[in-house]
Amino acid sequence: MLRGICLFLPFVVLGGQLHSELTGVLDDCFCDVESIDVFNNFKLYPRIKRLTEKDYFRYYRVNLKRPCPFWAEDAHCAIKDCHVEPCPESKIPVGIKSGNYNKYSHAANTNSDVTECEQAKELGAINSTLSNQSKQAFADWARHDDAQDYFCELDDETSPDSEYVDLLLNPERFTGYKGPSAWRVWNSIYEENCFKPRSVYRPLNPLAPSRGDDDGEVFYKWLEGLCLEKRVFYRLISGLHSSINIHLCAEFLLDEGWGRSVWGPNVQEFRQRFDTAETKGEGTRRLKNLYFLYLIELRALYKVAPYFERAFVNLYTGNQQEDGATKELLLQVFNEIKAFPMHFDEKSMFAGHKIEAKMLKEEFRLHFKNISRIMDCVGCSKCRVWGKLQTQGLGTALKILFSEKEIQNLPEHSPSKGFQLTRQEIVALLNGFARLSTSIQQLHSFRLLLKDNR
Repeated sequence: MLRGICLFLPFVVLGGQLHSELTGVLDDCFCDVESIDVFNNFKLYPRIKRLTEKDYFRYYRVNLKRPCPFWAEDAHCAIKDCHVEPCPESKIPVGIKSGNYNKYSHAANTNSDVTECEQAKELGAINSTLSNQSKQAFADWARHDDAQDYFCELDDETSPDSEYVDLLLNPERFTGYKGPSAWRVWNSIYEENCFKPRSVYRPLNPLAPSRGDDDGEVFYKWLEGLCLEKRVFYRLISGLHSSINIHLCAEFLLDEGWGRSVWGPNVQEFRQRFDTAETKGEGTRRLKNLYFLYLIELRALYKVAPYFERAFVNLYTGNQQEDGATKELLLQVFNEIKAFPMHFDEKSMFAGHKIEAKMLKEEFRLHFKNISRIMDCVGCSKCRVWGKLQTQGLGTALKILFSEKEIQNLPEHSPSKGFQLTRQEIVALLNGFARLSTSIQQLHSFRLLLKDNR
């Protein structure tokens, strides 16, 4: 069993109403949903929301023209709300678009070019003694070594097809994108990448053969028979799916009259996805997995705090006053996270025989990386942006959790060669967690709406 993890049933729908109910604790974990709700909604959510509104975090660079690598793409969504408006270069802070965000501070960006030139000469002299074949081999080795750290297929930020998207002007919401095209994406994620045999069907899968009154007993018996790591993998994906569904229910297209779209919470849509009766009990499991994912990413932020707490690390945009305020707000977020007493214990994962654990970890990484590639098959551009960001955020969290030694050995006053985060990873990590935080806050809003409708 997984020590230090709370797997609880956060909400049970009784008679169509949503009631808070704690139903159980695992091992010696004393976490409960009420404590997490209070911590998130009153302490963390307000700060994380303000943080993601800062310039450093609001601009996300993404390539929306990458073709789907797994099947012939369906036509892109023609609904106007699926469209993403890329940000003009003139609106991007100079420190971000110039590429200086890969450095640590303004001081680091103003070092003399002489040293760099001397280093370039030295490297050039060394490389000139190598054959082209050897150079290519070294380049391949470097790419392979770098790839071991990544749980996601990263967009090439230097590609001419990559564009900056202002996340505040392109919020995640229900655009009308649904049906077979959307089902196909999620079906591929669950059926081909969650360690599941084809003979075992997920409950309520719209693309699975009719199973009569199957209540998922076969599926959950199979799931509980998996090793810890594979069960965790499924719950992470289910939690991400649940979080996205909550966002879509909370920001639903309610009306398009008079040329102006009206967005707001759709209680019926929420019931359809999470009501116990309508989902044959699946809704409560989905919500449980959302809270599980929240704890996983919260733990990753706790672990990576020392990386950002070093004085020379600066979230650089070129605006010194704004950058200082952003760093201060980020440190406040970390301080709140450190005070949370019920963190996930990742040491139970990949803790078996060394060789077997290493192979399982690599399999885990490759499966998740494949899921990140499936995001290029999403037909709605806005959904694709947020799908890419949230999968990259989770991938970055996993990278952090499995880099504990490297983070512990970070030099205090200089950059590390062992553990690094790109700006793209940092933006995805914080925005991805902010989406989970928002989901838990929106669950509270739906509880109130359901109570009023009683």
